[in-house]
Amino acid sequence: MRNGARLAGAAAGALLTLTAVAAAPAQAAGYRYWSYWESDGGKPWAYATQGPATARPAEGDAIGFRFAISSGTDDTSLPSAAPDFAKICGGVEQKDGTKRVAVVLDFGGPADAPPGDTPPAKPVQVGCAQVREDATSAEALATVAKPLRYDSAAMLCGIAGYPARGCGEQVAEKVPASAAPTSSASTGENGGGPSLGVLVGGAAVLALGGAAVWKARRRG
Repeated sequence: MRNGARLAGAAAGALLTLTAVAAAPAQAAGYRYWSYWESDGGKPWAYATQGPATARPAEGDAIGFRFAISSGTDDTSLPSAAPDFAKICGGVEQKDGTKRVAVVLDFGGPADAPPGDTPPAKPVQVGCAQVREDATSAEALATVAKPLRYDSAAMLCGIAGYPARGCGEQVAEKVPASAAPTSSASTGENGGGPSLGVLVGGAAVLALGGAAVWKARRRG
């Protein structure tokens, strides 16, 4: 009797554990925002260490902005166009008291767009900003991509009117359809792993097995 109760308790615990795993909430995928990049004299893109409102690029530098969903600097998408100053600003004559800064804008794809918004038809755009020598990256950006939109904390929220609303909002991870709970007792459709029906069914088998052992012991 004592062994049967122990097995039944273990089966009940397994049922609770498996059900909890199946019902676990999805994790956040990251944040949707404009990331800011720099290129010093033709070097590859590097994630900026300060914001565009304080950074001051030099003559011959490039600055890039990429709109995407990212969870941190390690996986943030780079602008898809190279920081090619010669190509972007080659046709702009240098003038005394000014500097030329190549600007690259990458509006991302439909998957990065906020609900109800759509990226521009031309997702990657470039321009050459000719500004005074002490101008910031934000000032250089404003000469080629108005209007800009900032929040109360001076975070850059929109470039050239995109996106129309929102600013660095958290994005929840989407749960694939194959992972949604079903009443099926087989593996999830599309190879998505066991469904809730499989997990609950497995716990039920354990419970039935424990009951069978308990009955066998009583007969013995």
